[in-house]
Amino acid sequence: MKNIWRIAERELRAYFVSPIAYVVMAIFLVISGYFFHKLVTWYSFLSVQYMRYQAFIPQFNVHDFVTRRLFGQMSIILLLIVPVITMRLLAEEKKLGTYELLLTSPLRIYEIVVGKYLSSLILYAVMLVLTLGFPFFLQYFGTTDVGPTLTSYLGLFLIGAAFLSVGLFWSAVTENQIIAAALTFGTLLLLWVVGWTSPTAEPGLRVVLSYISLGEEHFDNLLKGVIDTRDIIYYLSFTFFMIFLTFRVLESERWRE
Repeated sequence: MKNIWRIAERELRAYFVSPIAYVVMAIFLVISGYFFHKLVTWYSFLSVQYMRYQAFIPQFNVHDFVTRRLFGQMSIILLLIVPVITMRLLAEEKKLGTYELLLTSPLRIYEIVVGKYLSSLILYAVMLVLTLGFPFFLQYFGTTDVGPTLTSYLGLFLIGAAFLSVGLFWSAVTENQIIAAALTFGTLLLLWVVGWTSPTAEPGLRVVLSYISLGEEHFDNLLKGVIDTRDIIYYLSFTFFMIFLTFRVLESERWRE
């Protein structure tokens, strides 16, 4: 466990010594803040209209109109942000020529993989913490549902963790960081939109496509405030599976050394 934390600390230091962490966090917060501003402004406008024409405008609440939509948009931003976070984790080691030293070191493969992954997960968690100002703002100037907000954060953390595991895998496969980022984005986009084709598929295939989609029912349930253990198990299983694949890639390459 000590070696895992040492690797994670080393990677975190590399993130924050370079501009990567600051640029990624800034982009994520600026875009999220823009969406938040637009949603709040539109909600305020509709609230005024509702007060004037109550008979013609349906009742709506802050969570469904602002928080739920905001978190859905933030998850889409992650499709672009995560590849940038993960592309350097192992690909950079290969490019700098330190990959062979890493594999031949006394460190165990799982310590390398978990340490690398943990560093990206911590960076991502910091990004989420910085967005806490959004729900605090809503709570201060109005009322919002705390429970659904917490489950939305849980969903965003789980889907982000799954995204990061995909990026780690592709960073282990190639030594080119741009290729690793492109493969990560392509894989995540495919897993995101695969559920869109489920309504037109056969009944049996429809269930499969809907289940494997990262952005379909699993994430939407958590945004609604529904905690289903099947959704949590899905994201954790997916994440562990991708980490296991990364472990197998490094293990096979260590035997070649």
